[in-house]
Amino acid sequence: MSSTRVLVLNSGSSSVKYQLLDMRGGSRLAVGLVERIGEETSRLKHTPTGGAAREWTGAIADHDAALKAVSEELARDGLGLDSPELAAIGHRVVHGGLHFTEPTVIDDAVLAEIERLVPVAPLHNPANLTGIRTASALRPDLPQVAVFDTAFHTTMPESAARYAIDVRTADEYRIRRYGFHGTSHAYVSRATAELLGKHPSEVNVIVLHLGNGASASAVEGGRCVDTSMGLTPLEGLVMGTRSGDMDPAVIFHLMRVGGMSTDEIDTLLNKKSGLVGLCGDNDMREIRRRIDEGDEQAKLAFDIYIHRLRKYIGAYYAVLGRVDAVAFTAGVGENASPVREAAVAGLEALGLAVDGELNAVRSDEPRLISPESARVAVAVVPTDEELEIATQTYALVKGSQNLT
Repeated sequence: MSSTRVLVLNSGSSSVKYQLLDMRGGSRLAVGLVERIGEETSRLKHTPTGGAAREWTGAIADHDAALKAVSEELARDGLGLDSPELAAIGHRVVHGGLHFTEPTVIDDAVLAEIERLVPVAPLHNPANLTGIRTASALRPDLPQVAVFDTAFHTTMPESAARYAIDVRTADEYRIRRYGFHGTSHAYVSRATAELLGKHPSEVNVIVLHLGNGASASAVEGGRCVDTSMGLTPLEGLVMGTRSGDMDPAVIFHLMRVGGMSTDEIDTLLNKKSGLVGLCGDNDMREIRRRIDEGDEQAKLAFDIYIHRLRKYIGAYYAVLGRVDAVAFTAGVGENASPVREAAVAGLEALGLAVDGELNAVRSDEPRLISPESARVAVAVVPTDEELEIATQTYALVKGSQNLT
């Protein structure tokens, strides 16, 4: 029996998102989420393709119990982890540093390197490691593959990746621009080229991944040459709860004048800033509703968000020199037509414009929203990070094991 299925796991500190895909056509067999792991009110929601969703609430002590529960739900649909059709398990790993530039079969050395990177990804890599170790214990015979958020951005030239600080200090503490959301930027840049009927190597794309976390990338001929997130996912665009770009001396000021601790500033910038810090809401739908009702604070938050976004579009246009498309993706990018319209408004001199009717259309399919006469295409391309992880995972294990 051929092995064509890949289970994709995205392990957070108290959650596990999962999808089971059949790589013969990239179809989903099941999707699910386990959340509030470690609490009495843990919740598992499992949806098999073509079937009704099932929900379960109760105590799930740890990630080991969570994955066992996931395995049981999959088995109820005849999709258990013991199936010989399962080729591999693909894991999202947020930070791979410079060492990991492509999907990698996990062994003890790989685990040790991911562990070594914990100081630069303390919120993400420990949870990713937990998911890997738990899955490996359940299926020690199965290839476990790490797909890194940072990998797509390792093609950046040093002129884009280096910060202008003392080189020895930067090297000692691994301080540089790594970038994140890499699986999304890789998928969307490639899908945008397909939408234009071209090979990725022929197309220059500015990708705008706009969700609660937000990032931009400049992709030249299929290779990332710049991205907005840096050493951590804090830098760059205004986000739901993160500040994005800011004078680093603000931190010193808060310590010296405000008497704030490092942890307090960390919490402020990562969890109490961005849109929520500006207006109390990080849901773009609610912000737009408030704007429609005349809320000035919500309007200011929206304007700041758009101002930063337009700056990055202009900056990456300059980096690329020639732009074939600007692609919007993720929750806000795919669904908030006012954001897309405002982001390119006034940029007609750069060849950018949106067609009002096309922009208002709601669809799950990749589509152009720019007028036919526009010099630069503006696209909405729904991202599919799970499919990208599964595709990379399957290609790796198929190549190494000659799977059919």
